[in-house]
Amino acid sequence: MNVVNPKTYISEQGCPINLVGKTGQAVQISIHPPSHYICANRERILPDWKQQTFLWVVIVLQQSRCQLVECTAEIEIEKERLREKFMRFGCDLAFNLRDRGYLADLIDPRTGYPLLSHPGAIPHNDTAVVKALLKYPVIKNKCCVLVHPMWGTAVYPSVLISEAPPFIIESIAKDIAPIHGWKEG
Repeated sequence: MNVVNPKTYISEQGCPINLVGKTGQAVQISIHPPSHYICANRERILPDWKQQTFLWVVIVLQQSRCQLVECTAEIEIEKERLREKFMRFGCDLAFNLRDRGYLADLIDPRTGYPLLSHPGAIPHNDTAVVKALLKYPVIKNKCCVLVHPMWGTAVYPSVLISEAPPFIIESIAKDIAPIHGWKEG
C-alpha cells in the first residue's frame, strides 16, 4: 500500500482491483476520496453520518453482457442481475467493515439511497460520481449511461461508502470476491 497524499490511494497491485466473474465478465473495484458532490451533500445523502473525518468511495464497475444504452426487457433483466450481484457483494463488504468497527453503507443503484442507513433528503447518483472520480464520459438519453474505456456502454456502476482506511477495504474486498464468483484476473 502506498499513500501518496491523503487524496490518493494506490494499492500494491495498482488501481483498480481487476477481477473476472465465472462467465468471463470483468469487474473493477477502485477506492477514492469522495467527490465534491458527496462532500457538499453528505448529510443530505447520509444523514446518520456526521462525525466521520474521512470517507472513502468504493466504485464497483461490472461489465455487462450487453450495451446498456436502450430500455429493453433484455437490458432491464441484465441490469437487475448486475444490481443483485453488487448488492450481495456490497452487503458482505459493508457488514465485514462494520464488524471491524467502521461505518459502511452501499448505495442501491436503482434508488440512489443507502441500504443500511436512513435515507437522506436527496439520492446519490452513482453515474455522476463515477464520471467525477474516474473521468469517464456519459451518454445522456432516458438515463445517463457511462462509457467505459474498454467495455463501452456495457458497464454497470455501483458505489459503497465507508470510513475504513483503503487498505482495509481492499483487503476485505479481495478476501470476499471469490465467494461471489469473482477472481483476480
